[in-house]
Amino acid sequence: MWNDARAHVWLTGRVQGVGFRISAAHEARARRLCGWVRNLDSGGVEAVFEGPRASVEEMVRWCQEGPPCAYVSDVQVAWDEPAEHLMRFEVRPTSFR
Repeated sequence: MWNDARAHVWLTGRVQGVGFRISAAHEARARRLCGWVRNLDSGGVEAVFEGPRASVEEMVRWCQEGPPCAYVSDVQVAWDEPAEHLMRFEVRPTSFR
C-alpha cells in the first residue's frame, strides 16, 4: 500500500501567523504526502501526514523547526495506520474545540 504510515502531529510555540500551514502544505506536497494541516484555537497547529514511512518521518522532522519565522516549542506525534484514505494534502480551516 502506498500510504503505509500515518503521523498525527500537534505543535505548540510560535506556529500561527508565520506561514506554518502553507509551508507545511508545500513541504508535504513536495514529499508526495497526503493529509491536512490546520490552526487550533489554542494557538497551536495540528496536522496529519500519510504516505511512505520514510517521507512521513522526514515531514515530522521538518515540523520540529518549521518555516524560518516559526518557533516550535513542542511536537507531539501519534503514529498509526492510515485510516482516512486521504488522496491529497490540504490546508483546513481553524478548529474551534
